[in-house]
Amino acid sequence: MIKSNYSYGYFIKLIVALFFMFAFRFIPAPAGLSASGMQVVGIFIGVLILWLSVAIDWPSLLMMGALALVPELNFSSILSSSFGNTTFVFLIFTFILTYALGQTSVLKRIAIAFMTSKYAMKGPWAFVILYSASILFLGLFISPSVLFFIYLPIHDTIMELLGITKGHKLGAMMMISNVIMCGVSSGMTPIAHVFPLIAMGLYQDMYGMTIDYARYMLIAIPVGVIIFGLTMLVFRFILKPDMSPLKNLDVHCLKTMIEPSSPKDNVVLTIFLLVIALWVLPGLLLLLLPQGPLYSFLDRFDALGTAMPPLIGVVLLCVIHHDGKPILNIANAMAKGVSWSSLLMCAGTLAIGSALTNSDIGFTSWLSASLSPLIAPLPPLVMVFIFALWSGLQTNLCSNMVTSTLVSSAALTISASLNGINIAVLIILIGMLSSYAFATPPAMPCVAIASSSGWTTTKQMMIYGFTIMLLSIIVATLIGYPIGCLIF
Repeated sequence: MIKSNYSYGYFIKLIVALFFMFAFRFIPAPAGLSASGMQVVGIFIGVLILWLSVAIDWPSLLMMGALALVPELNFSSILSSSFGNTTFVFLIFTFILTYALGQTSVLKRIAIAFMTSKYAMKGPWAFVILYSASILFLGLFISPSVLFFIYLPIHDTIMELLGITKGHKLGAMMMISNVIMCGVSSGMTPIAHVFPLIAMGLYQDMYGMTIDYARYMLIAIPVGVIIFGLTMLVFRFILKPDMSPLKNLDVHCLKTMIEPSSPKDNVVLTIFLLVIALWVLPGLLLLLLPQGPLYSFLDRFDALGTAMPPLIGVVLLCVIHHDGKPILNIANAMAKGVSWSSLLMCAGTLAIGSALTNSDIGFTSWLSASLSPLIAPLPPLVMVFIFALWSGLQTNLCSNMVTSTLVSSAALTISASLNGINIAVLIILIGMLSSYAFATPPAMPCVAIASSSGWTTTKQMMIYGFTIMLLSIIVATLIGYPIGCLIF
């Protein structure tokens, strides 16, 4: 007899999700909402159930199939808004680039350079600040999950050199810092970070305008730096670990972990920096340059979109050879460096976001009319705080991608009713805060790994994770939003 690995709970979740996805259309709709609107809402609820409790990959494909049954939609447009979306293509190229960078010694050398600098040797807290700052810096360009696993052996090596065992507050603090800094840094730029890109992609689909990287970072980086400073203060005055072991740390031992740089490493780093420059500089220069030939060229290049710079980078890495072989084996990179589950979910979120905001479906106009009486009287900063709180809480209790999709879609669908709100800035804050997932195990895999590592506990992660989350929401509302309004 063949034993099943599936529990009754799995089948119950599946049946409930399928009911919402395929039968919700036949439930009487509220006044003003069409049957197709009910169908799309049901598909969204059904896929949310599967995303949160079963998986993120195949439910996304199931959802696209269900959307094809909506009369106002067609399968070609669904595929175009998902797999054909610029965001999806951009992520493939960016995953390949970051995989190439991860195969070099560059990241480890940068991390250890921070920790062995003259400032880091000035005292225990200086070392902790530089250790955390190195994560924050590298996280501007690297996936938070990849970055966390880069720092795990570095953390363990430091603890071994200090003679610290699991259960010590200092070891716990540095592990908590690993998780929090990975989350904060992933919200500071859209480079190699899915969650801000989902929010920005939904905004572009609805308004036909692009939120460029430069202006995103002019808002998100100052907020992240402030959160970094507040985190260090929380560690010092609330967590208050015994710092005496760090007084005897020989940081020069860390230098033994540095692998020598190779010509191949230098080429990969140079191309990666070129791609970052192509992402950032056109948007910045367009704000500064007067009209002219250079302005026109940059404007035309910027209009090519975010997928062009990493495409150029990938092609260069494949064309340039070292020791008779291309620097990048694209087949290996596609197999080992691309998170296909994340990409499938990203495609799904783009498809459902497009359906929710489709004017023929009418969901946006219905939601706007329903919520307008409740939202219109609220002051702008109160509305910003509500969406920031929603983003921060949900991303720390479930999936970042679901949070970015759901909260961004809600904000966009009622944007016409958000009087006095700069919707572009609000979307940036939602995408940024969707990355700040560091309080509970369901938020990110690295939280679960840290909580079960023995260095810290689920309780500690929740206490300090939710503390930093609340501070992040306040900073995003009171500092990030006003900065954004000056830029947009």
